[in-house]
Amino acid sequence: MIKLHTILTLVFCSLFAKAQKEIQHYKAYFATGSYNGKNILVLRQFEQEAQQSYLIVNPQTLETQIINSKQVSVKPIRFQEFGTYLKNTPYFSALQTAQQQSLLLQDAGITHGFPKEKGITLTIDLCPSHKPLDRTIFSSLIAAFQKHERPVPVALSITGKFMLNHSDDINWLLGLQKSGDLNITWTNHTFNHHYNPKAPLAINFLMEPGTDLNFEILGLEKAMIERGLLPSVFFRFPGLVSDQKLVDQVTSYGLIPIGSDAWLAKGQQSHAGSLVLIHGNGNEPIGVKDFIKLLVTEKATINQQQWLLYDLRTSIENEFR
Repeated sequence: MIKLHTILTLVFCSLFAKAQKEIQHYKAYFATGSYNGKNILVLRQFEQEAQQSYLIVNPQTLETQIINSKQVSVKPIRFQEFGTYLKNTPYFSALQTAQQQSLLLQDAGITHGFPKEKGITLTIDLCPSHKPLDRTIFSSLIAAFQKHERPVPVALSITGKFMLNHSDDINWLLGLQKSGDLNITWTNHTFNHHYNPKAPLAINFLMEPGTDLNFEILGLEKAMIERGLLPSVFFRFPGLVSDQKLVDQVTSYGLIPIGSDAWLAKGQQSHAGSLVLIHGNGNEPIGVKDFIKLLVTEKATINQQQWLLYDLRTSIENEFR
């Protein structure tokens, strides 16, 4: 039986898509090929404006891109064949590591990067919220790093409900990306991010019985592309809650789960290489306050370029190269 909240989100998606360049037949599709002289992996196939397109990833750099299917000749493969075609690439190594670090109920996947210098990788979650985007985070980032790191790298874990209900905020972020102030890695955080405050973790978030994982993942990616957001190869579990079965299901879509070893609002301290987690949806002022305080504390080392922000893709690539 389809849940009411799933029906409502499907209605939202239909209304949303009418105002955008609607995508049809969006699906997981794996294939290998060469594009611009580089080996690539096709992750998704879809049609938009009567053109067939691919979402591809460079398995060396973890960069994604959308291309017309006519631009590349590909060989379809199964997920089980990734090891044959992608062995010794940072992408496949990260995927394998994420699968192996999935025994705990919370914080499965990769939780730490590997920077050469002192610094962190900042991840900001945009869970469903009626409150506006906390824009102070981004203005503070740009002010702190504009002389030394421009664009400023940041990973945003986006949900479909936040995206649909905060179009002005999303347009503002896209504007900062277009102007060269931010370099955003858009991370899949599921469409609904359903949460029951009365349910135990073992049957909550994506673990809730009856959850349509295919829609939560692909439905979000489809809406992202229609909105002009480029999906990355990264995935963050809502509430950081999962089990081994769920991790295996998510990785079978070619996505790399990421956790965090420094959720600031929970009092976890950041260290060199930390994947720092804060929420930018207006629901976690303590974490935001702590992060801005961290920027002030590190002001001198930021100006000396000894404390940097790292692109999530680069951080993971360096860890597994």
